[in-house]
Amino acid sequence: MLTVKWFMGEKDDLSDAYAIRREVFCGEQNCPEDEEFDGSDDSCVHLVMYEDEKPVATGRVLIGDDYFKIGRVATLKTHRGIGLGKSIVQTLIGACVAMGGHRQIIHAQTVAQGFYEKLGFVAFGDEFDEAGIPHIAMEHFGGAKTCGSSHCGGCAKGRE
Repeated sequence: MLTVKWFMGEKDDLSDAYAIRREVFCGEQNCPEDEEFDGSDDSCVHLVMYEDEKPVATGRVLIGDDYFKIGRVATLKTHRGIGLGKSIVQTLIGACVAMGGHRQIIHAQTVAQGFYEKLGFVAFGDEFDEAGIPHIAMEHFGGAKTCGSSHCGGCAKGRE
């Protein structure tokens, strides 16, 4: 049985989210721990998905001045391909909108760009390096899919 729990940065124990991120980002992708654990976790809202009380997927939201930044979305290798990543991102988008964040951004690994495009994110800017991995900035507006144009802010076409 899958369950979801929310954690509020410095107020809660983030060890389950950290364990997933350590395995996926540090273990599989060789991201240095000092870059993965960037000092922002205490200021973020975290989501952890559990299967029978075992943490299997996670993500977080950092609240900025004019955006909500979704990040650190990770699913254990044993649980990939069944839609958990999609569920995590959609749940985080919903939380952003509920908290008043009508613009969500993500620094997506370029290999995951198509995944985020299917969820309504649109790339902007140039590719950049983050922790030795190519990334692209992407944005999403509101709770609706965008039409995919660079100017879209959740237009009527995106709500179809």
